[in-house]
Amino acid sequence: MYNEYDNLSFEEQLHLTEEEIRRRHNEQMFLRRNAQLLQQELSFEAELLEDSPELAQTIHSLNMQEIQAQQQGSFGVMQGDSTPKGQSLWSKFFPGLGGR
Repeated sequence: MYNEYDNLSFEEQLHLTEEEIRRRHNEQMFLRRNAQLLQQELSFEAELLEDSPELAQTIHSLNMQEIQAQQQGSFGVMQGDSTPKGQSLWSKFFPGLGGR
């Protein structure tokens, strides 16, 4: 079976293998760190929402409005309305947070 490494010397193949191991290790470390940061962010968010029921209610309300706007947009598209809709509600509070 032909392999892209068949034309390389053993030393060259070994070097490529070492690079691949390092690359995979670095990728795993990056993903692990990313997961840790996400967990910290979620814990902080949960703590913040526990301490502020008003904030939790406001976020819930905005999320519900966003869902309704998306559903209305989807319904409009199914009805043949191809005009672009406005930006996400969240992007009004946090510019750059995903627009349409």
